[in-house]
Amino acid sequence: MKTTVNTISKMMLAGAMFAAPWLAQAQTTSAAEEQAQATQALQEKVRHELVMLPFYGVFDNLAFKVEDGTVTLLGDVTRPTLRSTAENVVKRLEGVKHVVNEVEVLPLSPFDDRIRFAVLRAIYGYPGLDRYGLGTQPSIRILVRNGEVTLEGVVNNDSDRHVANIRANGVSGVFKVTNNLRTNRG
Repeated sequence: MKTTVNTISKMMLAGAMFAAPWLAQAQTTSAAEEQAQATQALQEKVRHELVMLPFYGVFDNLAFKVEDGTVTLLGDVTRPTLRSTAENVVKRLEGVKHVVNEVEVLPLSPFDDRIRFAVLRAIYGYPGLDRYGLGTQPSIRILVRNGEVTLEGVVNNDSDRHVANIRANGVSGVFKVTNNLRTNRG
């Protein structure tokens, strides 16, 4: 009987030794999955807070990246207060350890303001592109710096992407158009 107990004990010990690496790997995978889920949840919170900012409009573009609790804010805005407000709102979120604010404030210029509104009318006033202006956050962002226009955002297809580019290029006073519009498919 004593031999049987010793044999069973040795078999259990051997089984535990073989299972230990597998358990450690399962715990590591689980920790990595938890970290990924926490990062995804933080990204959703940051995105929500940014789109809810007052005075965040079609002439502003905010982006961000999250890495180990550090949020890096990117993009261009027309108001310095929007830049600082974005940083302050993100700093207060649970899970944010540090904020790096790389948002640039576009230069104040009546010339650029005229171009902004002319491009807005050219794009959102065009049948077929007007649907992108519906809702609280238009999907085509118009950034103007010293007469150069950058289009940011998402459209449904390549045709709309090209038409928006042509419409922006047709505005008087525009020196260059950079079309960074992406399509829904990728």
